[in-house]
Amino acid sequence: MTAGADGAVTLARAYLSRVAEPASIPVWDWVRHHGPVAAAESIQAGDVPTDVARATAARRTAVRVDDDLAVAERFGIRLVVPEGPEWPHFAFSAFEAVARTRLALYRAGERTQRPGGELIPPLALWARGSGDLSLAAVRAVAIVGSRSASSYGEHVTAELAFGLARHDVVIVSGGAFGIDAAAHRSALAAEGSTTIVSASGIDRPYPSANTKLFERAEAGGLVVSESPPGSAPHRHRFLTRNRLIAALSAGTVVTEAASRSGALNTAAHCTRLGRPLMAVPGPVTSAMSAGCHRLLRQDPSPALLVTSVEDVLAVVGSIGEGLAASVPSIAAGRQGDDMRSALDGLDPVARQVFDGLPARGVASEDEVALRSGVSPIEVMRALPALQLAGVVETGPDGVRISPAFRRRRAG
Repeated sequence: MTAGADGAVTLARAYLSRVAEPASIPVWDWVRHHGPVAAAESIQAGDVPTDVARATAARRTAVRVDDDLAVAERFGIRLVVPEGPEWPHFAFSAFEAVARTRLALYRAGERTQRPGGELIPPLALWARGSGDLSLAAVRAVAIVGSRSASSYGEHVTAELAFGLARHDVVIVSGGAFGIDAAAHRSALAAEGSTTIVSASGIDRPYPSANTKLFERAEAGGLVVSESPPGSAPHRHRFLTRNRLIAALSAGTVVTEAASRSGALNTAAHCTRLGRPLMAVPGPVTSAMSAGCHRLLRQDPSPALLVTSVEDVLAVVGSIGEGLAASVPSIAAGRQGDDMRSALDGLDPVARQVFDGLPARGVASEDEVALRSGVSPIEVMRALPALQLAGVVETGPDGVRISPAFRRRRAG
């Protein structure tokens, strides 16, 4: 069930993932100090401190590890543990620092469980799919938002997820209706990879209407859960699940969220982990974007405003990625949108070259140079940017304005 971890560790981690609810501070601390095998044995025997006993008493003698592992094997689910090679140490490095700080406060007497979930590393993860969990957060972006998304929110999400997936960025989300589903589907449509972080056991996808989406995600990516097979999607598990979405990503984008959206919980985890938080603005009249606007104006640590794939890549991509100004934003649109907006993202020479194109028909590069007053070499340099912006087409006969813009240009 696990590669690189011995049988005793596998059994212990499987027991620990079932005996306590996710993100339990005392249980995590107990395992951290005693190791998984000794910690599991002492919990099962009831020989633990009061706070550990309180967190595990309900299930300590009722857990059937063999049953969980048998179900996992039947559904092709693997148990990923910190002692194995697939554990996402890079992604979870921020967890350790935040968790140690929280532990110090816990020991000092701050025992109240935070309502949004504690930023405590998971004790184990259950995973299914062809992806490699150890590579999480290396090149991945979480896209989250409202379950009851508007057409605007779904459109923006689809544009971002599709474009980022085309740039080999893994799209991470929670598999829910609305923004989550739009993000996953668009990544798959781009033939990219996506990761679903589930609040329930992987053998029972939630919502069940998205079962096919879960199956498609597994084919080229991952479905991950902190809860063992058969676990129900209880409300508090969504809150603790959200910290994993933030941790398994290099940054989080909130594309549409109302003032009480659960996506704001993921955003809070992202900020506390020290990861970049981004938000897409919406219409000022839309209550569905009120949460995004709050993130953009919050003090301290406001979210970064993003409107395009390039904006996101500039934050979480490789050095220099996404910095080119030649591609219009989502607000500016693609070929079928306003021509002026598409041209605004181009440099002055490229715009001058575009002005030299005939309203109808095809022109050679030399003819464009004569008409625009730009040298032939500069025309050649400008054409790739014009093509990328979607305003021109090139062929064996020469250059012409794209069909979607031809009527506007003629006018």
